[in-house]
Amino acid sequence: MRWQGKKGSDNVEDRRSGGSTTRTVGGIGIGVIIMAIIVQLLGGDGCSIIQQAVVNQPQTQQAPHQTSEAEDELAQFVKVVLQQTEDVWNKVLPEQNGMNYEEPVLVLFSGQISSACGNASAATGPFYCPGDHKLYIDLSFYQQLRTQFQAPGDFAMAYVVGHEVGHHVQNLMGFTQYVHQQKRRISEKQYNQLSVRLELMADYLAGVWT
Repeated sequence: MRWQGKKGSDNVEDRRSGGSTTRTVGGIGIGVIIMAIIVQLLGGDGCSIIQQAVVNQPQTQQAPHQTSEAEDELAQFVKVVLQQTEDVWNKVLPEQNGMNYEEPVLVLFSGQISSACGNASAATGPFYCPGDHKLYIDLSFYQQLRTQFQAPGDFAMAYVVGHEVGHHVQNLMGFTQYVHQQKRRISEKQYNQLSVRLELMADYLAGVWT
């Protein structure tokens, strides 16, 4: 992607520096989502994978994080991508849905982070928290995309940002709340199917930006 020299979003909180002690709770990362969708398409219960991703982990001490030049360049890259999603959704959402777009905040972190949805570790991958309208990304996930998921290149990381922004758009439009409200009204299997559909919809919304 040609991104150098383009404007980056100001809606970014960089929390990569500084150590902390937290009890982490796993969230739903992109890797878990991919696995769940594949299992679901093969006829299995893919959403059980999503549920199992939310686990309590022991309390750990996180040392201060030292950023590298390459990581700082990647941070600038995701800022540019976020700005591009803002440009698209500030235009599309009012035109298509008659509502203003509330720009989310992207939080860059290293290792562990606290959000309105609880504490999370980098092992869960990027995630969106409906409680505070923020996207959370540990930039080390870029290497995981290259090695574990064999998805090298800038666009793979950009698509991850677009996917999490897609979850934000879902939240603004009320889809997230609707799915969560169904949890006590339908069977566990039906709720799991809705959760997977929510992830697929976020992929679709990411495609609106791309």
